[in-house]
Order: sequence, then structure tokens, then C-alpha cells
Amino acid sequence: MQQLTVNVSIPIPDDKVIISKVELEELKQEQLIGVYWNMKDLQKRINKSDRWIKDNILYLPKFKRILDTENGGFVYYPKNQGQTWSFQANRMAEFLDKNFSRIFQ
Repeated sequence: MQQLTVNVSIPIPDDKVIISKVELEELKQEQLIGVYWNMKDLQKRINKSDRWIKDNILYLPKFKRILDTENGGFVYYPKNQGQTWSFQANRMAEFLDKNFSRIFQ
């Protein structure tokens, strides 16, 4: 295979920077550190109803044992009516990314 090497100069505006994809992902994750989602926040993130989320993620035993704060997880499962769900945003986002194919199969 032949290769052509050309030096090209591309001006970058003063208000812009170039960063690696890895750095971009790290910055996105840092945005979620110390942030907690409620059920409505999670619904917006994955574009599913609370019933679907409960049936397909939160109450499935294979996921609940990982997610539940009682097992060292990052999801607070309400114990009584009137209590709200609470999700540690950065860890829930990571869980959703890593388990996408298992959730949406």
C-alpha cells in the first residue's frame, strides 16, 4: 500500500481545544460525581417508563443484587410508599453502559 504524507495546518479558534476521546469520557464521568438521580431523571436518560425500568432492570434478581444499597450497590430501593428512588448517577450511568446488551436483549 502506498501512503502520501502531507503537512496540513488547521487553525483552531482560541475558544476551542482538542482533547482525546478518553479525556472527554473522563470529563463526562466527572460531571456525574456527587450527583444523584431520581426515577424521573433515570427515565429521561434511558427513554423508558418507570414500569419498564422496574420490570427490566431494578427488580430483576441478577441486577438487584448488584444495584441495591443493602448489598453495597448504588440504588436506594424505597422501603415504604412515599419514599423515592435514589440513584448514584455516575455509577448508574456506568452500569447502564456496561450492561446495555443484557438490559436490552
